[in-house]
Amino acid sequence: MSIEIVVNGAEQSIDDGLSVSAWLDRAGRDPRTVAIELNGEILPRSRYTGVVLVDGDQLEVVQFVQGG
Repeated sequence: MSIEIVVNGAEQSIDDGLSVSAWLDRAGRDPRTVAIELNGEILPRSRYTGVVLVDGDQLEVVQFVQGG
């Protein structure tokens, strides 16, 4: 079964029951290099594994970029 979430303004269909950590893994993103806002609130990295995404969740994902 799948659910619909919104990631950076774009709808996305994902498997039901995925944690934020599992979603990051499937998206090919390193959790150490992103900041995530879930439904308008910053999600601490320590909670990525325990928070399960549900239908209608809205994620804003910011990728850290090194510069010089």
